[in-house]
Amino acid sequence: MIVVYALVALALATLAGLALGVRILKQSIQSQGIITRDNVSVDVSAVAYYRVADPIRSVVAIENVSAAINQIAQTTLRAVVGRHTLDDTLSETETINRNIREILDVQTEDWGIQVTVVELKDIQLPEGMKRAMARQAEAEREKRAKIIAAEGEALAAGELATASDVMLAHPLALQLRNLQTLVEIGVDKNSTVVFPAPLMSTIQELGAFAAREATAAAAA
Repeated sequence: MIVVYALVALALATLAGLALGVRILKQSIQSQGIITRDNVSVDVSAVAYYRVADPIRSVVAIENVSAAINQIAQTTLRAVVGRHTLDDTLSETETINRNIREILDVQTEDWGIQVTVVELKDIQLPEGMKRAMARQAEAEREKRAKIIAAEGEALAAGELATASDVMLAHPLALQLRNLQTLVEIGVDKNSTVVFPAPLMSTIQELGAFAAREATAAAAA
């Protein structure tokens, strides 16, 4: 009689397994407190999707396949994430998902289970770590801003050096620059008028330059 009941139960379970074999089942992996390789405490939750590939083995080989998958998934999640640093955990989720799925698929193969997908759902960081990461990001932005400003100063210094060489070779260029500065000041309609000290000499030099140009043109 006991054998008959066992056979009937097995038949019913097999029929139920056959019905489930074509369906994808979801297994939520509750949040796990994990210490990463660089000694940072994080809480990580995930979800796994699987299907019953062999209904008979899923009933005969394991007492409660869903509970077994849940337990093995939790330990696998802790083991895989614990081998990565925090930065790797945040940036290489695809690799971690694949590693967890492959390990689960191998471990549950004898139970007639095929794990299809594993995805990390949420990664919770301590508040102190969040603030530290925010400060780090801010410092990185400030560093980039200072580097860009320094590069701009270096380029400006190079251009000023070139301009000074030109002005040194052509003294009138400096005086013309003074006159241009006066024009720029006058645009704002200021009541103060600035006369550079070499202004009169500049006018004389401009007159001499014009005279030389006229003489050269006449000679040509």
